Amino acid sequence: MENTFYKYQGTGNDFVMIDNRNGQFPKDDTKLIAKICHRRFGVGSDGLILLENDAATDFRMVYFNADGNEGSMCGNGGRCIVAFAHFLDIIKKDTTFIAVDGLHEATIIGNVVSLKMTDVSDVKEKASALFMNTGSPHHVQIVKELKSFDVVKEGARMRYGIYGEKGSNINFVEANAEGGFDIRTYERGVEDETLSCGTGVTAVALSMYHLGNTKNKTIAVNALGGNLEVTFEENQGIYSNIYLKGEAKQVFKGELTW
Repeated sequence: MENTFYKYQGTGNDFVMIDNRNGQFPKDDTKLIAKICHRRFGVGSDGLILLENDAATDFRMVYFNADGNEGSMCGNGGRCIVAFAHFLDIIKKDTTFIAVDGLHEATIIGNVVSLKMTDVSDVKEKASALFMNTGSPHHVQIVKELKSFDVVKEGARMRYGIYGEKGSNINFVEANAEGGFDIRTYERGVEDETLSCGTGVTAVALSMYHLGNTKNKTIAVNALGGNLEVTFEENQGIYSNIYLKGEAKQVFKGELTW
């Protein structure tokens, strides 16, 4: 069966997007999904996202990691699927949709998508690091000389050595001269460094505020693939009204056969 797919990227985090409102995509076929995401033998992407019907909201987001397994929430993927839904004329400016971690609200103006993330109430302090779930689990660690840091080696070591087979995403962060923060992320499921991770950027912003490294509640976070902004409210260690904002763009479209 031949079907149209679209490629989207949000600050370098790239996804194969498929309109699956007809329910025909074989989403239990992990080998097929992994092959589509493979950068040598497939389209090449950090993940695959299906847009499906949902009775209570505008659409449902189903996200798969590059290894073919269904994943936890992906912030940049969430921004990209909003742009995709806008392209398909399912939504105009504002939307609500359902994902694996629950209900999300978002707005799109031009290429800029502002996505409401899940509330965060449990921040665990570790030795020289923080851990929280922003829709996906994230370890956040401050390092020096981030540009030359061996993210893949250290990320893989921590991902398995600290968090076991289930794992966690591992984020390394350093303050920058502009008053914001630079981030590099090792993503589980991709098992490599990615150019950007939306839930990781969100975790870094909340972590830097939680540690007192900034008093701002609007925080610029620079990933390798581009810049994102996180805004939030905080009350007694509980973070709410968290928004992840940045560009999401269609790169190309093509045909897949399965």
